[in-house]
Amino acid sequence: MTMQLTEDRLVKDIVNEFPKTSDVFKRHRIDFCCGGNIPLLRAAAEQSADMQVLLKELNEVIQKENPKEDLKVWTESTSEDIIEHVINQYHRPLEEELSLLSPYVTKVARVHGGSHEELLRVHDLFFELKKEMLEHTAKEEESVFPLLLMLEDPAVENREEIISYIQELEKEHDHAGAILKELRDITSDFAPPADACGSYRLVYKRLEDLEGQTFMHVHLENNILFPRYI
Repeated sequence: MTMQLTEDRLVKDIVNEFPKTSDVFKRHRIDFCCGGNIPLLRAAAEQSADMQVLLKELNEVIQKENPKEDLKVWTESTSEDIIEHVINQYHRPLEEELSLLSPYVTKVARVHGGSHEELLRVHDLFFELKKEMLEHTAKEEESVFPLLLMLEDPAVENREEIISYIQELEKEHDHAGAILKELRDITSDFAPPADACGSYRLVYKRLEDLEGQTFMHVHLENNILFPRYI
């Protein structure tokens, strides 16, 4: 590909078209899901990122990526297909990972929290995130997603009420994003200290992976699915 990004492109639009650029945004701590509706220039400035370096890294990813392989899932699918994709590719794996990771987070906080107090906060934040995300995904599947599909009918009577539920989901996404941001801050970008044991390092790595999956999950809903109706 010969396309080159410019600094006036919206962050969310870049990720919509080239999903793998999300890795670059994560590396520069740029929020592409909840805060992605801003130009690249402003996003870089807010994180004090070097604009030229950011553009170079994004364009390198684009050169390697064939967006046509991803566009159908991300932008061209029906809402019903996107919802099914979210549930199967994000909700089910999220539920499994939150369950599997819980004992590791508890163990590391118990064993190492005395010498690394930030782990106590990591423990509290993780379980706050776990509780909220499990409640959030259940609400989406049981009530909001079915209501959202009703909006396909122009004659649906309770349109504004359904839209208010969608906006409530967006607020919950914002809160999850805030928890993940604090987790990244207090773990120094998920960088374990020199004396970290294997379990300690495992927790940090899996928390970072969880952050990436959650960002993509939220991006798909906030920036592709929900705007169809709001």
